[in-house]
Parts: sequence; C-alpha cells; structure tokens
Amino acid sequence: MKALVTGGAGFIGSHLTDALVQSGAVVHVIDNLSTGFRHNVHPEAVLHELDMNSDEAMQTIKQVRPDIVFHMAAQVDVQRSVADPAFDASINIVGTIRLMMACRQAEVGKLVFSSTSAVYGDANKERNLEDAVTAPISYYGLSKLTGESYIRLFHKMYGLPYTILRYSNVYGPRQNATGEGGVVSIFMNKLKQGLPLHVNGSGNQTRDFIYVQDVVQANLAAIHHGDQETVNISTGLRTSINNLIHMIKLIHGQNVDIHYGPQRPGDIMDSCLDNTKANQLLGWRPASSLFEGLSQTYQHVPMK
Repeated sequence: MKALVTGGAGFIGSHLTDALVQSGAVVHVIDNLSTGFRHNVHPEAVLHELDMNSDEAMQTIKQVRPDIVFHMAAQVDVQRSVADPAFDASINIVGTIRLMMACRQAEVGKLVFSSTSAVYGDANKERNLEDAVTAPISYYGLSKLTGESYIRLFHKMYGLPYTILRYSNVYGPRQNATGEGGVVSIFMNKLKQGLPLHVNGSGNQTRDFIYVQDVVQANLAAIHHGDQETVNISTGLRTSINNLIHMIKLIHGQNVDIHYGPQRPGDIMDSCLDNTKANQLLGWRPASSLFEGLSQTYQHVPMK
C-alpha cells in the first residue's frame, strides 16, 4: 500500500506515519514544517517539504498516486482562527478543496479526513452523537465543518471514497501548545520548567481527552472500514480541567501553583463525544486510560 499523509511532520500525523511505515506501507509526507518538525518524520518515509496550498504539492500527489490519503494538515489553533478567520479558511477549506481535486486526478482510492469535536459547538448533551446539531462557536470549528461538507459533495459529484473522523481532544508526545488538546502540552511544559499553571476560566469546563496512539489506530481502521461515514473518535468520558490538573500533579509528584484567569473567546464549555459508531463501523475502541496516557506524555516532555 502507498499512503500519503498531509501534515505528517506534525503531532498526530507523525505518529500515524510511524505506524504506517511499521505496517509495511510506502509513505509520503507533505508538510511545510510551519508547525511540524523534520525530526518527527520517520526516516523511511519520503518527506516533501511543500505547502498544501501550493501547485507543487498538488503535482506531487498526482505523481505519487497514493492508494490512500490521510489529510491532517490544518490550522488547528482556535484563537488564531478567531484572530484571522481568512487565514484559517485558506488552509482548512481551500486547502482541502485543492487536495480533493488532486486526489481525483491521481485516482486516489480513499481520503481519510481529520475533523474535530469543535464542529458541535457548545452542545448541551452528555455525549454528542454524529447526527447531533452542528453549531461551531469558533472559525476553526466552522472551517473544519465546511471541509466536511465539501468532501461529502465531492463524493456525490466525483465518487472519491472518504471517511471523516471527528476527534475529541487529542494529546500525547510531540504535541505543541496549540490546538484543542494543547492544554495538556502546555501544562506538561510548565511543570518541567517549574512554572505555575494558568487556567482559562473556572477549570470546571470539561473535555474528552484521547491519547494520540488511539487516534492512530482509528485512522488505520478507517483504511478498510467506514466508507462515506462520519465517525467520532473519542473516549466518551468527560474530564474537567481541574481533574486533569489533579492527575498531572499526581504524576509530577510535586506541588503546583494554579492561576485562574478569564475564559477565552471561542472556547467550548463542555465537550464529549459518543464513540459507539466507531466501535460498530471501525471495530475500534480507545485502549489508553487518561492517567496512562498522561504518564506516557509526561515521560516524553524534555526538562527545560
């Protein structure tokens, strides 16, 4: 199998690239290294240092002619999207459209699209199912939802098979301090520097934190399953930021100062996704508990 991973030098993309190489796939990566790192890319993968919106990237896809494309390259910083919605849309919407056009010309067998729990907005449900009302409260969430709609319509018009995976809050080694799950990376780095933790809001807001290796396994399952489906990838468990801090303090083993500040615009109060469909269609379940995943993440954060 020949696979192409956009954003494969980034957080989730590099872990997926590792797993694909280990499975025996020939893997190509397209990444402009604006947020990813060259050293994240598996040495057996072929890195094309290109911007996803460039003609060169589109030409590369046509030349490589992959069997499957995992589209992970994105603008994932909610606050950046609020400050510059045009930039956010140029990557998450226009970039996705251009990618699909190249996939059609390259006769790609399937597109697996990384989406987000942010498409649901501040839904007042215990766990959001895939058919829940989508009402993003950030431009990031809106741009990913729009990308989903383009993918569905593109399939109807041109037949490109797809699976859309809506991630809850992903965390793990190699994560930077941006994106929805970035709070874990931020807190871990602050601890290693001996600095206080800053919480936006009361800390009572909840998230559905999922370990990156579980997300990788969901992507691998989507290679052969879930065609033309939109699937939540999550633990289905709510964790407050205050409870997250409690776990991190236990792992750190030292006292931690906590500073609380105002809530940020575009931040969701509560987010949790139902993962029943992922189990039914993909045969997938998360394997890592939050404490286990946080412990693994903590071990990989370098001392400052």
